[in-house]
Amino acid sequence: MKDLEKNIGYTFKDKSLLKAAMTHSSYANENKGNIPYNERLEFLGDAVLQLITSEKLFRESSHMAEGKMSKQRAALVCEDALAGYSAEIQLGQFLLLGKGEEASGGRNRPSILADAFEALIGAMFLDGGMDVAKKFVLRFVDAAHLSLQDYKTLLQEIIQKNPGERLSYVVSGEHGPDHDKSFEVQVHLNSNVIGKGTGKSKKQAEQAAAKEALALMGYKY
Repeated sequence: MKDLEKNIGYTFKDKSLLKAAMTHSSYANENKGNIPYNERLEFLGDAVLQLITSEKLFRESSHMAEGKMSKQRAALVCEDALAGYSAEIQLGQFLLLGKGEEASGGRNRPSILADAFEALIGAMFLDGGMDVAKKFVLRFVDAAHLSLQDYKTLLQEIIQKNPGERLSYVVSGEHGPDHDKSFEVQVHLNSNVIGKGTGKSKKQAEQAAAKEALALMGYKY
């Protein structure tokens, strides 16, 4: 559990909450003794996740209509997204699974990883309150939301109004081990650097660079 706490950046006061969040029903069913498992925490964590994500979109996207906010939220908290967040903290290796679930590849199954991620949010909310849960959730949602915003297309549309100008994106640096790599990208207008960005993927870093370029140009989005 200490390794998991290090990965998530939070130390639980009540370790039983963390253990329950990592316990799949298959493990509880195979081991007699009324072992708590993560379905109830998943229920709570889903609600907390929805609230944090909804507030972020509401506060940061004042121009966005309700329907668009709903679609963005759905993309940020869908099963694939949550499984991706789980992979960033290697959540699968900490799960307690039944033998059958283990043998069938449950440790890497997106639905199980997504449920465990929501359960972890629920556990953090109960143990440390909303501020702790929010800090953890935004660590993933901020980066994912950046990828959903197509700043690259917006920048391209602006530059295309001036014939002869050419945009290009250049990776200027890579840091960290393969499982936790970050990228630095520069966006060039002809030969001039007009924006820089970092991200967990080249795509995220390119979007961040385009966003900075737009801000430096005085564009309001």
